[in-house]
Amino acid sequence: MSIAVIGAGAFGTALAISLAGNGPVRLWSRSADHAALMRAEKQNAARLPGITLPENIGISCELDSFLNYSTLLLAVPMQQLRGVLTTHARHLSQATLVACCKGIELDTGLGPLAVISKVLPGARSALLTGPGFAADIAHGLPTALTLACKDEALGQALQQGLSRANLRLYRTTDTIGAELGGALKNVMAIACGAVMGAGLGVSARAALMTRGYAEMLRMAITLGAQAETMAGLSGFGDLALTCTSEQSRNYQLGLSIGQQNVFDATITVEGAATARAVMGLAKMHGIEMPITRCVVGLIDQSLTITGAMAELLARPLKEE
Repeated sequence: MSIAVIGAGAFGTALAISLAGNGPVRLWSRSADHAALMRAEKQNAARLPGITLPENIGISCELDSFLNYSTLLLAVPMQQLRGVLTTHARHLSQATLVACCKGIELDTGLGPLAVISKVLPGARSALLTGPGFAADIAHGLPTALTLACKDEALGQALQQGLSRANLRLYRTTDTIGAELGGALKNVMAIACGAVMGAGLGVSARAALMTRGYAEMLRMAITLGAQAETMAGLSGFGDLALTCTSEQSRNYQLGLSIGQQNVFDATITVEGAATARAVMGLAKMHGIEMPITRCVVGLIDQSLTITGAMAELLARPLKEE
């Protein structure tokens, strides 16, 4: 299996580093300057400082050199995925595409695999998701992720081809559950960061995570996911990681909201757009999503932390 990674951000670079342990890997950066800088410095200093890139990672901004690769990992932000697929359809359409982004497209309410299917009908595709920070993967620390693919034979082949000594992949055919777990946990991470930033305490965060998981499960099952998937790495596992660590950009955004600080607008935070997209889906399907609604209010500054807390605590008492 010949493997290349499309997207030289932190996660794409980390995957390339991990995969390079078993042979040559090619890494695409959309910026010629960034690609040249990475080649010269032997690292991705802006995203993963201090981590040396293996010699067998070839870095390029020219997709023509990727045409012969059988498997392409798409490590680009969710809201940019459609644009990359559309712009580079000729280069991407013949390979097996593994989406490595988490979120829901704002304009359409679609997840990454559905976007791939719309732009490149008939493309062989899968999703790599779950609780894994880029820095941990790049440092070779033990990490377990979910590989979701409707085609079981293809999923098995990708599982074997992408797993490494410290990167263990578990397989599922429930692509809806895997997509939604990775998307919805980002919304809950913003909420949990806001709780901690506002000084509301770890007990409040634990309650929010638990009720957030119930909210995730409610939407996922309504949209056709399996409860078992949401209880696995791509759901509960990713939720636990993202809602408790400042390495998470979604959690960092929440912290800044809770602390009433200005957040760096140049940092990609998938959960912000996803929260708005989720509310659109919730209205369409009649799903109650009170935490997500509060997150959208906090992001849009139409709701304060005090107002969000009051809104959630004033909800009717009920059985768990």
